[in-house]
This record gives sequence, structure tokens and C-alpha cells, in this order.
Amino acid sequence: MPDALASKLRPLDALARLKALRAEVPGRIVFTTSLGIEDQVLTHLIFENGIDIEVATLDTGRFFPETYTTWAETEMRYGKRIKGIFPEREAVEALLADQGINGFYLSPDARKACCGVRKVEPLKRVLSGAAAWVTGLRAGQSANRGTMPVAEFDAGFGVLKVNPLIDWSREEIDAFVKANDVPINALHAQGFPSIGCQPCTRAIKPGEDERAGRWWWETDKAKECGLHVSPIGKLERA
Repeated sequence: MPDALASKLRPLDALARLKALRAEVPGRIVFTTSLGIEDQVLTHLIFENGIDIEVATLDTGRFFPETYTTWAETEMRYGKRIKGIFPEREAVEALLADQGINGFYLSPDARKACCGVRKVEPLKRVLSGAAAWVTGLRAGQSANRGTMPVAEFDAGFGVLKVNPLIDWSREEIDAFVKANDVPINALHAQGFPSIGCQPCTRAIKPGEDERAGRWWWETDKAKECGLHVSPIGKLERA
């Protein structure tokens, strides 16, 4: 199914991809938004065209204030709610008891443990029972995402994953949000092409790839939190 769907979606534009996905796949479809610029494009397409795809965000509890502002502005702009998915209280309390409030700086394993509690487990919950998962991944965001297809089976979460913007350039994204008056995070204008949790994201430097500001103290160039990797820690491929 993923290969056949990918072949059908590949020649289409992003809106047609979303509509075709909804037509081809029965059941619940979930789009998880980080409220970054790519995801705002998809939110616009889904809300403006009344596509039956659930829009949710994984609120880690450590968003930038600007991200919450974008969330509120988006709901006001489209007159629709974005579902907030939060980490389990007991898991966060146990994490902090083990590693402290900023323990993710101590080691890659400590950081991944934080991402696991705040992002991966909540994603598993929101995707439970879903037929498909829509993401805002783009090939141009990093070398590691460069070979991702438009549709694939995500073995880590056991769900069909569709990336409608995978072949879009950053220039196309910027032009779309400007032309359609899409609300965007103010941090994008301050050198943040990719925006995650406040402690773990910085503005990038000239010549760095778009995700270089994520977990900037680590040397691992994969720069992933666990949402887009396989159960053994490798970037997922079809």
C-alpha cells in the first residue's frame, strides 16, 4: 500500500495529495503540527479546504512563548481548534527526579529520554488507532531527510506516514505563507528555520543546515528526537 500510494501522490501538488490521501485511506488520519512554518502550510490546506484530518500538536511543556502565540493566532485565523497532546504527569515527574530540570544537556541518552517522555510517548497515544499520519517533513531540511518518500510505512509507530511537502523548497514554503496570509512563528524571522523546545533550539549560523539549531550541543548530525526514526534508532525509510 505505501508504494502504491506514493506513486499516486508523487505527481500531485500538496493539496491534491491531502485530498487523495483522505479519499484513498479509510479511518482516522492525524496531522501532528509543531506549529513551524511547514506545518502551518499543511494546517492552512487542511482547515481552509475542510479536509477530514485531525490536527494535533505535541505540547512538551517547554515551547517558546512565540509558539503558543502562533497556536492561538492559528485557531483565531481559521476558527478551528488544534488538539493539544501532553506528556503524562507521572512520567515527567519521574524524568525530573532522575535527571533534574535540564538533565537533557548531560548526555545524548538523557536528551533522548526527555524526548521520549515529552514527545514520543504522546505521539504513540495520538496515533493509536489512526490509519495514517501526516507530517510536515521536507527533504531540504537536512541530509538525513533527503531521501524520505512522499508516503511510507513507519515501522516505529506502525502506521502509514505521508509527507505532502517532502519535495517543497524553503522558498516555496515562504512564498506560500506570504501569498495566503498564513500565521507563522515570529522566531522564523530571528534565524530559527526549525523550532522545537525552548531549551533545545537556537538560531542557526550562516551555512548551517536548517536543523543545525536543534540539540546544538550534540555532535550527532542526525538531529532527530525519535518521532521519525525506527525502533532501533535509525531514520525510517520505506
